[in-house]
Amino acid sequence: MKGCIVAGLVFAVMQTANSNCSAAPAQTGGASTASAVFVNTLMPEPAHLNAGTGAFAWTGTLTVGIPHFRDQRLDDAVARTLERMERKTGVMRQRVIGTDGSAGLVVDVDGAGDAVQSIDEDETYALTVTTSGVKLHAATVVGAMRGLTTLEQLVQTSGGGFFLPAVEIQDSPRFRWRGLMIDVGRHFEPVDVIKRNLDAMAAVKLNVFHWHLTEDQGFRIESKLYPKLAGEGSDGLYYTQEQAREIVAYARARGIRVVPEFDMPGHTRSWFVGHPELASGPGPYTIRRQFGVDDFAMDPTREETYAFIDAFIGEMAGIFPDAYLHLGGDETPGTQWKGNPRIVAFMREHNMKNTEALQTYFSQRVLELVKKHGKHMVGWDEILNPDLPTDAVIQSWRGAKSLVEAAKRGYQGILSQPYYLDGMRSAEDHYLADPIPAGSDLTDDQKRHVLGGEVCMWGEHLNALSIDSRIWPRTAAVAERFWSPESLRDVDDMYRRLEVESLRIESLGLTHLTHEDAALRELAGTEEIDSLRVFASVLQPVPFGERYRYQHTDQLTPLDNVVDAVRPDPSSRHRMAVLVRELLASPSNHEARVELDRAFKSWAAAAPVVETQMQGSPLLAIARPRVQQMVQFAQVGEEALKYLGGAKAPAGWKKAKLAQIEAARQHQALVRFTVLEPLEQMVKAVRE
Repeated sequence: MKGCIVAGLVFAVMQTANSNCSAAPAQTGGASTASAVFVNTLMPEPAHLNAGTGAFAWTGTLTVGIPHFRDQRLDDAVARTLERMERKTGVMRQRVIGTDGSAGLVVDVDGAGDAVQSIDEDETYALTVTTSGVKLHAATVVGAMRGLTTLEQLVQTSGGGFFLPAVEIQDSPRFRWRGLMIDVGRHFEPVDVIKRNLDAMAAVKLNVFHWHLTEDQGFRIESKLYPKLAGEGSDGLYYTQEQAREIVAYARARGIRVVPEFDMPGHTRSWFVGHPELASGPGPYTIRRQFGVDDFAMDPTREETYAFIDAFIGEMAGIFPDAYLHLGGDETPGTQWKGNPRIVAFMREHNMKNTEALQTYFSQRVLELVKKHGKHMVGWDEILNPDLPTDAVIQSWRGAKSLVEAAKRGYQGILSQPYYLDGMRSAEDHYLADPIPAGSDLTDDQKRHVLGGEVCMWGEHLNALSIDSRIWPRTAAVAERFWSPESLRDVDDMYRRLEVESLRIESLGLTHLTHEDAALRELAGTEEIDSLRVFASVLQPVPFGERYRYQHTDQLTPLDNVVDAVRPDPSSRHRMAVLVRELLASPSNHEARVELDRAFKSWAAAAPVVETQMQGSPLLAIARPRVQQMVQFAQVGEEALKYLGGAKAPAGWKKAKLAQIEAARQHQALVRFTVLEPLEQMVKAVRE
């Protein structure tokens, strides 16, 4: 990383290929750009970035020139960018759009791109900002959208006005498949939730919305051929075909492909509620409320099953134009198959040694149906089998090992395992996980089989209120991993830029930041939540497995607890880690010492207020043990600061404090502390 030092302040700029940093003031533009300095808050980082001298003042009437290709999709994208920049800057303007190549903003696009956006869509763009204007060139409308997104991120203020710093950017994505999967099967998500998350996806240049539409707990898409699927298998919570087309159009307008998933042959219990004839055992069936792996599965031995699937896929192909169709294939234990004498006889007759061979037979049959309707099949890595044709795409949820194996066998693949958001891991953990792991022995040809990756948001423990806070802003960090150069691994700088991007995403209408306050107010029954905010700032939800195990959740579990209010990886987690790192590197570091002292004192001061509020809130009171531990940690931190200042701790102090920290790692109240590791480092550094 390279720094730009101006007036005693350090402005960090990520060093990418051919990048440099300029801190020179603008040469033109008046008061609004007189102190303009490029501060890099771009996310994802461009492939190539050069910071120049000066800035373009964002004032007055702006003319927009579109000198070559132009269509409604491009016009709408330009209008969205101008509207957002107007809202951000407060500068009202007349928007004069014409073909003038010398306009203040020139958007020069060669052509429309594919009629149906494809995996090979050209997303490259070049963006140049000078003191006299902005020029954006792209081969396709989608490429122009990516450049317009970067343009929005470039807006800065010098205090007296807004400006775009002088830069030259040449940008293109590292991976072609950069996705977000949202599971609406376990808990249904309304259309407006999907739309606002599509807006956020576009803001960080993700290009695939993987829509997990069917699950044991709900069949969420209308079928007019088979109306009982959603009619009886969804509790009335499903998307009409008109709404699905609306989502597809909304995504396309933002350069995002929609890949629907209809999981089969397992995870299909909601199918059987209306169509028990598809199952491998007699009905009747009800919607499964419990989470986990179900024993029930489609009957892969009956031709009627494939006729049904054939017709259904044909119907869905008319709604979802993307070339890829996800058909699941995961977690089918074969229990029901082994318990059906007719299916066992079929396996014996066809020399199938186990149920894995039967599932491969099913996958082969379904793959042919998908191809018949002009689609490529995507499936989870359980479908990977030497007998499966290599034109299936493997999505790995069990780790990079299966993805590497698939690539070596000639399959295209997508990595998801390191990007499961319900594991409540930090943005740092996700950011450092790469679709092509370091040290991989894949050849260059085999690496090209790795299409990219997908962030996965499974729906067991979220609803329309909490979903944004579970997805964002961590997904923005993963989006950079998918787009930007592989060498980009500065975690501190990532968090610096992520904090800015989180605010930009929130301005699009997302609720990942505001949800926590709203949930805390509801829990406490008051607007006075300053102390609760302090308490929440050192907590985050436990991972999916731990919550499922201790709360015994199912589809009907109320999501109204402290665990549903607090955010994964709150910004205070990384800040605390940085401060402790700086203090231990230099115990006399005054700034780190003061900020840590302030934090510890705020914990101690907040605790009595929070305990009082808990007396009137049974749901809030569940977390009372964590408040008491926070008080202990305030004392641990204060004492550690004192001892790290020079005095020795009394004998046995370290052992006692480490025991307190270790006790706090045990499960309580479905939340865990984010500050245990840095506190432990402080205690271990103390001398006795």
